[in-house]
Amino acid sequence: MKNIQTIYLAGGCYWGMEELFRVIPGVVQTQVGFSGGHIPNVAYREVTTGTTGHAETLMVQFDSDRVSLRSLLFEFFRVHNPTKPNQQGNDIGTQYRSTIFYTDAEQEAIAQEVMSIVNDSGQWGSSLVTELVPFKAFYPAEEKHQKYIMKFPDGYTCHYRRNFNFGETGE
Repeated sequence: MKNIQTIYLAGGCYWGMEELFRVIPGVVQTQVGFSGGHIPNVAYREVTTGTTGHAETLMVQFDSDRVSLRSLLFEFFRVHNPTKPNQQGNDIGTQYRSTIFYTDAEQEAIAQEVMSIVNDSGQWGSSLVTELVPFKAFYPAEEKHQKYIMKFPDGYTCHYRRNFNFGETGE
């Protein structure tokens, strides 16, 4: 029986994040969109202005019998730079900030634990700037942005998996 859960992660350009997460065993669905802002039903063009408060966000649905939230969060910290405020690679602006949008107290506690382990590991050489905030809403991006790297394999991405050992245990 599948135990499907959802987490919302912002770590820069959402289509680069999506490409890395969609292939993780146990991830059953991904979708790119926007969270954390003050305008409902926002669209990409509005978000690029930097005035809506939204972050480019990846919705990850996963089977927790196959992959834990803890494991997914460690991957999150391997595939983007969580020490740069409002920047990933060449992408600069509040829409590219590092944020975990948790949906319940258990997700919040797991995220706090993982963030502490990652920060204490020193692997990034600087302290995390990742925000940990309650999930409020998610607005899917336009269809052309969904599975973008699959559609355009040579498309821009600043995301890649680093072989960091954060010293995590219990996986």
